[in-house]
Amino acid sequence: MMKELTPREVVRELDRYIIGQDEAKKNVAIALRNRYRRSRVSEEMREEIYPKNILMIGPTGVGKTEIARRLAKLVNAPFVKVEATKFTEVGYVGRDVESIIRDLAENAYRLVKNEHQERVRTRAEVMAEDRLVSILVNPVPKKAQNPIDILLGKNKTEPAPSEEEQLRISGKRNDILQQLREGQLEDMEVDVEVEESAPQLELGGNAISIGDMMGGMLPKRTKVRHMKVKEARKILLEEEASKLIDDDAVKEEAVRRAEEHAIVFIDEIDKICGRSATGSGPDVSREGVQRDILPIVEGSTVNTKYGAIRTDFILFVAAGAFHVAKVTDLIPELQGRFPVHVTLKSLTKQDFVRILTQTDNALTRQYSAMLAVDKVHLKFEEDALEAIADAACNANLEGEDIGARRLHAVFEELLEDISFNAGGDEMPDIDLNITAQYVNDHVKAAKHTDLRKYIL
Repeated sequence: MMKELTPREVVRELDRYIIGQDEAKKNVAIALRNRYRRSRVSEEMREEIYPKNILMIGPTGVGKTEIARRLAKLVNAPFVKVEATKFTEVGYVGRDVESIIRDLAENAYRLVKNEHQERVRTRAEVMAEDRLVSILVNPVPKKAQNPIDILLGKNKTEPAPSEEEQLRISGKRNDILQQLREGQLEDMEVDVEVEESAPQLELGGNAISIGDMMGGMLPKRTKVRHMKVKEARKILLEEEASKLIDDDAVKEEAVRRAEEHAIVFIDEIDKICGRSATGSGPDVSREGVQRDILPIVEGSTVNTKYGAIRTDFILFVAAGAFHVAKVTDLIPELQGRFPVHVTLKSLTKQDFVRILTQTDNALTRQYSAMLAVDKVHLKFEEDALEAIADAACNANLEGEDIGARRLHAVFEELLEDISFNAGGDEMPDIDLNITAQYVNDHVKAAKHTDLRKYIL
């Protein structure tokens, strides 16, 4: 079930990472809450309530994709982000649009499986620990049997150990178990027999497992891997947890969760705009992609390896810069399936300053943490942050406006010398203050260009 966040709580969480764009945040927050509201009404009414899909319009780097990324972490619901440009019209080489729902089903299955595994984690840990002790007691792994021999009944049985040998092994197991729990054997290397993943075929841009194609008729193949105890524990824990859960129940829950609570984010939708009057050329394929996407957004049933999924109640959020194309260049049927339009604004200098000071993932914090590893302790003066924001604005004005992504380029240029010279065991701790003067000396865009010389 989704986390029961109110719209105000959703906006508050998004504010930690995204500056401005209040209208977009509000619309997304309302759409999320409506998913929860729909789940609480009567079943008869629930079938009549369809999600109001959202189209976000705005230049690159202003937060469209970031809003989608943060939504995925906020809600406990299946989520998939796709690029519209990856798909081509049916009949052309490329991915078909139904792969969006297949990817969504895969994410839903993984989400639900992790939840079920977490419920049996305690029991799985005991079983994985027991297997690990057995491996440490008998370090030489038994040779994996040939699947053909198993089918022919040629699997050999070993004689049972004597009572005296059982007591000796039991005492040894208790000693190893105690050392294992005390963490004394974490870096010890062992050979572990694990299941080998089935080979996959790439068909139409989709990876298909040969094991799935054969319907599980082939016996599981295993291989011996050499690894440390701490790595073996993770693999054995996952294997034991998988044995304890009901895979059919996981699939049913995954399909239900995908149908009722899933969110699909379609980025770069403006890149498939365009309709050709001549009936030929690349615009035909673009319009074809739109027409292929339409049934998915409108409501259809897509077959996946986990079951058939209805897309009627999936929330679709699309985004595009629409620099060249316009929203009206989308086919009318697709426009009608995105009734809520939200315009995101370009970032100003003050927005850049707020991004550097108010967000939890501010670049100032990221670079300070990274360079602290090499004993360089950065401190950014307030006027330095103003200069960095000014440089980002100048670079966006003089070149392509790439929004907040420009800050990454500015920081790389600003800290290039420091990052290159930092490092080494003999290096002492250094406290370094970044000032406005330092920014002006090391970032070209921080110097204002005199535009009067370009005036004719």
